[in-house]
Amino acid sequence: MINPAESPRIPGPADDSTEAALTAVEHQLSMLWRRARSVSHQLSRQVHPDMEPAAYGLLSVIRREGAIRLTELASSIGVGKPSVSRQIAFLERLGLVAKEPDPLDGRAQMIRLTPAGEEKMHEVQDARREVFRERLGEWPLEELQTLAGYIGKLNATYERDGFPRVEPH
Repeated sequence: MINPAESPRIPGPADDSTEAALTAVEHQLSMLWRRARSVSHQLSRQVHPDMEPAAYGLLSVIRREGAIRLTELASSIGVGKPSVSRQIAFLERLGLVAKEPDPLDGRAQMIRLTPAGEEKMHEVQDARREVFRERLGEWPLEELQTLAGYIGKLNATYERDGFPRVEPH
């Protein structure tokens, strides 16, 4: 007798439907990510004309987390310490972040937003929220909640695979 779990699978209509659905999801997410990168680029330019989106992302993390070590910051966005270090030096030159001694380890430094950095991020993130309101404000509440639930489910899948969890602000 053949064990069904050991027999080779013969692709059928259900497999075709799943493949088509996965392709559609991949396509829609790719478009969303491209648009999100474009919005990030625009937002970073609102903070400073020479700012890269990566630096804007760092400011967002620092604003959400508060004072943070460079290694923790790099880990939270999944890039190397040298890349983050270069961006932080740029942000420091602009007066948007400052380094201070870590109270728990005098050899380490904490990075925090300066008052100017906090003010600029407040302006830019308010503008970002307004863009969301413009795009999604006409959606019914139930659809917004459903969308948030599905995106949360997707993010939880990534977290299971080792990506850091990011708490909402």
